Amino acid sequence: MSHHIRFLADANFDYTILTSLRRIQPNIECFTSENEGTDLRGIPDPEVLALASRIGCILLTHDVRTMPQHFGDFLAAGNTSPGVLLVTQLAPISQIVEDLLLIWEASTPDDWIDQINRIPWK
Repeated sequence: MSHHIRFLADANFDYTILTSLRRIQPNIECFTSENEGTDLRGIPDPEVLALASRIGCILLTHDVRTMPQHFGDFLAAGNTSPGVLLVTQLAPISQIVEDLLLIWEASTPDDWIDQINRIPWK
């Protein structure tokens, strides 16, 4: 597994966050459905979780309502996940970007396996 975290943005994810991340840290890997050749719009959460797992990316999603249940079901079915970050849309983009950069710079993929967390933390 690579040293650096890789992210997959869910279909509904705010691309302004991704643009800001790439502007600050051009080496960060933030995949979108376009990168993967799959339009994630309308794809059920369990399939999005499976895609993130298959390509080894932490899933970034704003779906704080249903994703936690799907994530629990995904793990209960015997699957492993690189992790999920539930990103609130109520926080300033600058705070979300700061937290994602910290995650990318100060942790490894192994730190997030089978974990679901909300950001920003503050």
